[in-house]
Amino acid sequence: MDLKLKGKKAIVTGGTRGIGRAIAELLAEEGADVAICARNQGQIDETVAALARKGVKAWGSPVDVADTAAQRAWVAEAAEALGGLDIFIANVSALAVAADEASWRKSFDVDVMGTVAGVEAALPLLQKSEAGAVVIIGSVAAVEVSGPTRPYNAVKAALVPYMKSTAQNYARKHVRVNMVSPGTIYFKGGVWNMREEKQPELFKAAMARNPTGRMGKPEEVADAAVFLASPRASFITGANLIVDGAITQRVQY
Repeated sequence: MDLKLKGKKAIVTGGTRGIGRAIAELLAEEGADVAICARNQGQIDETVAALARKGVKAWGSPVDVADTAAQRAWVAEAAEALGGLDIFIANVSALAVAADEASWRKSFDVDVMGTVAGVEAALPLLQKSEAGAVVIIGSVAAVEVSGPTRPYNAVKAALVPYMKSTAQNYARKHVRVNMVSPGTIYFKGGVWNMREEKQPELFKAAMARNPTGRMGKPEEVADAAVFLASPRASFITGANLIVDGAITQRVQY
């Protein structure tokens, strides 16, 4: 299927590893020019070079998404470097699991305000596109509780009504807004890889909860995110697409 992404301009935050990297690579494979950010300049340089080898324009620079002023400026700079903006992928998280106040504040600053600032900076640019789209990377932790109380679940949950209301308010402005919520996703250097090495019993229990008998791959989340970002999903907006291998037990209406 041709996703009609050739020549489109896309921004992916947190685009150097895991889900963000998989999304950036798939966008480039589909012919979209891609801008990325992360905290590590070396990882950005390596990723930009890899994307450029796919024959598209690639650009990247470091930014702390918790610094909302810096992120707004970065989005504008990235769009200028690409020559416009059609797609904004918000893929940021502090991944905080501790229940202390510092973790709660960091989670709010990164997951909530980092996402909101990026989306708000992108929206005026996306309205100039014929196929403006936002995809927010959420989590099944927002829709189903498991384990101890932690900020990660709460801040991801806060993004669901934000996504839905933004989708409704911008539908007449021809900008679509959707969310992809992954379940347990495994990749080297990722959260579940670290738990596999440092908390093997927790990892074993998580594996046992997966009806498919395995964890997901970043590429499987990227497939969903890039489809929702593409013109092929032109009548889908305000959706929260669960990509979890049936690990959640709720009935989704």
